Amino acid sequence: MRTCRAATAGRLTAVLATLVVTLAGCGGGPSPRAWAASVCEALTPWRAEINKLTSSTQQQMTAQTIPAQAKENLVRLFAGAEQASERARRQVDEAGVPETDHGEEISRGFQTSLGKVRDAYGRARATISKLSISEPSAFYDGVRAAVETLNKEYDASALDTSRLNSEELKQAFDEVPECR
Repeated sequence: MRTCRAATAGRLTAVLATLVVTLAGCGGGPSPRAWAASVCEALTPWRAEINKLTSSTQQQMTAQTIPAQAKENLVRLFAGAEQASERARRQVDEAGVPETDHGEEISRGFQTSLGKVRDAYGRARATISKLSISEPSAFYDGVRAAVETLNKEYDASALDTSRLNSEELKQAFDEVPECR
């Protein structure tokens, strides 16, 4: 289960780094500073919750658990991560559209990325909840496959920032206390 722990933590870091990268928007919404603060206020507890759930499950998984306990722990982890991701996605939606070039596209991009992360956790949860625990080897093979799929979906959920570059948002994310 070390692979699960390292891969989940590594992918989470990659998704967070991608989400808090500089972006751009437009449309009479909040200023770039206000929007960046709202987004960071949404992502900070999300990251903490994901880290807490991951750490807790990692501790339980390294305690040589039986498949039934491992299944319960993983289903709980992924359900919690799914819920936390949806809360963060909703909060980014509630932050509105930043008043900057491509604001609508930026806001939608953040929400879509978080939605994909949410869905990836949901699919991992559903997959693991369906695994039989009668044969430990087959169960753990199924867990590894579910985690590999989760990792691929994390990669696919990354927000493409190549076309979105706003000095205003870059500065806002660097300066607002909520993002530190």
